[in-house]
Amino acid sequence: MTEAGKLRPPGAPEIAISEDDIAHIEALAERALQRNPALAARLLDEIGRARVVPAGELPKNVVSIGSTVIYRDDTTGYGKTVTLVYPEDADMTRRRVSVVSPIGVALLGLAEGEAFYWNTRDNRRRMLTVISVHQPSETVEDEEW
Repeated sequence: MTEAGKLRPPGAPEIAISEDDIAHIEALAERALQRNPALAARLLDEIGRARVVPAGELPKNVVSIGSTVIYRDDTTGYGKTVTLVYPEDADMTRRRVSVVSPIGVALLGLAEGEAFYWNTRDNRRRMLTVISVHQPSETVEDEEW
């Protein structure tokens, strides 16, 4: 078993993060420890178990900063399209979700077809499944169902 596999909680999919993003995301998580310690700890846990990949080698089907993701909320069955961004670029009216948000932490590093949970702001656990991932250079049709 790999070191990352030992650190992975049961049922948690393996994740990958670009080496270009890891330091910035880690700094954001550490700053968030004061305002939202539980979320910051979750993000730090995800970073700690992630496989760090050179930017040019991150598979295109993996959610990274700037990716547009179509995912299904497995609790409701509804699909949503969001773009994962740094907090300064977050804008829910444009479906730009911060990496330092419950859904952002859950999506970070997942590949198409993988499922993982997140805790909503009212502390309910929900599952999501990544349907498709599109990188910034790709055109994506807005999709909700």
